[in-house]
Amino acid sequence: MDTLEELNRRGFVEESIDPTLDLFAEIEKLKKEKNAIILAHYYQEPDIQDVADYIGDSLGLSQEAARTDADVIVFAGVHFMAETAKILSPEKKVLLPDIKAGCSLADSCPPHLFKKFKEKYPDHLVITYVNCTAELKAMSDIVCTSTNAVQIVESLPKDQKIIFGPDKNLGAWVAKKTGRDLVLWNGACMVHEIFSREKITKLKNRHPEAKFIAHPECEESVLEMADYIGSTTGLLNYSIKSDAKEFIVATESGIIHQMEKANPGKTFIPAPPNNNCACNDCPYMKRNTLEKLYLCIKNGLPEVTVPENIIREARKPIERMLDISAKLGL
Repeated sequence: MDTLEELNRRGFVEESIDPTLDLFAEIEKLKKEKNAIILAHYYQEPDIQDVADYIGDSLGLSQEAARTDADVIVFAGVHFMAETAKILSPEKKVLLPDIKAGCSLADSCPPHLFKKFKEKYPDHLVITYVNCTAELKAMSDIVCTSTNAVQIVESLPKDQKIIFGPDKNLGAWVAKKTGRDLVLWNGACMVHEIFSREKITKLKNRHPEAKFIAHPECEESVLEMADYIGSTTGLLNYSIKSDAKEFIVATESGIIHQMEKANPGKTFIPAPPNNNCACNDCPYMKRNTLEKLYLCIKNGLPEVTVPENIIREARKPIERMLDISAKLGL
């Protein structure tokens, strides 16, 4: 077995696996043995989505982490999501298949710099997007997700001054939707920043019947072209309800697996990035694999921990979000 130092350096348990092993069956067996639940984000690879107990976006995953009675939460997602689960269920063991599954958006807002930024606006309430570190949540008044950001801002008095971070694109979209003047932190998600307006225009010309749907983390120039803008769950629901047969999808391509499962007979085309790399795949989300997931449950490692003082402070803004969402029926 690895030492903790080796595990942290590599990020995941490394162990040989019998190639004849049915990993799906083994994972099901381990879940029962350990009273474990697998929560997976829509951006995970299809195999992981298929073995998960719950698949969702950040809001749904937070709600599920808060209500589960499992002893072990295995989070197939990225680090800030596992931290959120630990904050909401501190008595439970929270595992992440690869501890190095980080987030470019969370990295774009270092807590010590945000603290100085916040000090410049002492009369402002701080709303942070859930895609940030536990430390940043602990400095916030309310946490939001892309599903509820607009409604949370609208639930506050019109004269309430607001700092919104870390995603400037989501913040600008929320400001436009609500007519509120938000002070924005200059952060962004590398996946959503890289979609090419020019290439999407060409793709739309080739597929004139296709609906173009986009996540609000995309840049404004891309959002201006969209037929529908919404969270990953919003995009999925739109694809189910719409009569259209073709969709161009501007978000991380992992969601397409669920769209295809829910919509046999409809076609989903990932929106092209502005270069030739697979940049509409999040390299952090894709660090998790079925093999790492199996070894993670089997060994109970890597485990995600959050200091008690951070849990105490970060829990308040997350619970405030969950309360507002519950009242609004989100």
